[in-house]
Amino acid sequence: MSTGRLAGKVAIITGASTGLGPVMAENFVREGARVLLAARREELVQQAAKEAGDGAIAMRVDVTSESDVAAMVARAIDEFGHVDILCNNAATPGTDLWIWEQTLENWNATIAVDVTAAMLCTREVIKQSMLARRSGVILNFSSTAAYNGMERKTHYVTAKASLRAFTKTVALEAGQHGIRCNCIVPGSIDTELWQNWVKRIADEQGVDVETHRANLLRSVPLRDISSTQDVANLALFLASDESRTITGQSIPVDAGGYMQG
Repeated sequence: MSTGRLAGKVAIITGASTGLGPVMAENFVREGARVLLAARREELVQQAAKEAGDGAIAMRVDVTSESDVAAMVARAIDEFGHVDILCNNAATPGTDLWIWEQTLENWNATIAVDVTAAMLCTREVIKQSMLARRSGVILNFSSTAAYNGMERKTHYVTAKASLRAFTKTVALEAGQHGIRCNCIVPGSIDTELWQNWVKRIADEQGVDVETHRANLLRSVPLRDISSTQDVANLALFLASDESRTITGQSIPVDAGGYMQG
């Protein structure tokens, strides 16, 4: 019998082809969970599942499709018997536009992936498995950009802020059924995407990358940036029974860049 902090648990992780998703999957499997990794890019998500190890399977899923999401949850139940944990990790940044340039297509596409998909996935795991078992954990993923706003990102900031309110409401509704819902709020994450962005801005400003990176982190108390593992560590804690009385919370993981209270 498997041992670990998630022994006997079953998880679904969306947006699991690159970045944070595969790291969470590896952590969950290592801690005893069986995991369904879902993403639109089938080849990448299949590779991520293979690297996560025994107990991980992959599925091509468009999380904006009701039928795809229903089939995803049904597949997890068919393969593993139930679902204990849902990580609503799928997201898109959309296209950066000033509000006076904003298009309905860009706005709706971002809301569809970043908000509506989280609703669909949450609805299906609760309805198909968690209600009957009177237990479960939902994890949503926001962004610290949604606390103070960010230029040219009305679509993204609005979507990520909505997830915090969604989290509270799901926690209120589902708590009586033994289901917890929390929101992880990363700041910048030290991925290739972020590193490329730092380099591009440094080039535009005519400074070296290390100088620009230091300037960006000057206002951050720890003068550091989270890794995907840092964020995955918080997800593991919130997914486990160690956090059994924590629900309805939005928890930043950003080296102190945003302080609540």
